[in-house]
Amino acid sequence: MQAHRWHRYVSRLWLAGVFLFFYLPLMFLVVFSFNSTRQDSAFTGFSLRWYQALGNDTRLVQGFLLSFNVALLSATLATLLATLAAYALIRFGDFKGRSLFNAMLSSPLVMPEVIIGLSLLLLFVGMERLLGWPERGATTIVLGHALLGMAYASVVVQSRLKEMDRSIEEAALDLGCRPYQVFFLVTLPNISQALVAAWLLTFTLSFDDVVISEFLSGPGVTTLPQVIFSYARRGVNPSIYAAATLLMTVVSLAVMVYGVQTSRRLRRERHTPLP
Repeated sequence: MQAHRWHRYVSRLWLAGVFLFFYLPLMFLVVFSFNSTRQDSAFTGFSLRWYQALGNDTRLVQGFLLSFNVALLSATLATLLATLAAYALIRFGDFKGRSLFNAMLSSPLVMPEVIIGLSLLLLFVGMERLLGWPERGATTIVLGHALLGMAYASVVVQSRLKEMDRSIEEAALDLGCRPYQVFFLVTLPNISQALVAAWLLTFTLSFDDVVISEFLSGPGVTTLPQVIFSYARRGVNPSIYAAATLLMTVVSLAVMVYGVQTSRRLRRERHTPLP
């Protein structure tokens, strides 16, 4: 009995240590975003001056808007391409070149982002010289982030397609549905949660990416992570703390709302009588 209590005490202490290791720095960041001075070693008083400065910092505001728009476009494009690629890999069997296609699709998962960014830079520079498109800027960042996000999204979608009962699709075909109708009316609704998860994952990857954005951004095009990174290299700027605090607040609220809605939906399904 004493050994059981000791193990439970140690496990709780270890869990508390892990949470402190991950979240204590974030708490310090939130606290010092309200500091009245630029010091990051002592809290000298409560103030909202850095949030006011954040609203007047056009670089941070423009960087946030650019990052948000880029993340929206790249996440949508990556999820669309990943869904088509995952469907081909799972539903089309052993077609010619499947192994190579799967390897190329998964390679960004293990390849350093520096290599991806450099290779994409060389590709886009060569295309611009030959075709006059694309110019380095928001478009190239979207394409680069979509390439990276597609690899992650395909893993999520493939796992859901493997778990899906294929007899539903076969029944739809037997009832007269064409293959494209089965895909849009049967397959996509059954993997919708995986698509949402893949989109959110790729949106997050795009929004906080620095390396690929550094290679593919052009003059006057700077994402929010690039702005924060440039500010951090020049010294302490509490406006960064304010921006990070606002981002963490928005993300935390979104996760909490999603969790509450999911728990309510599961509770309703649990108490709904079966027909």
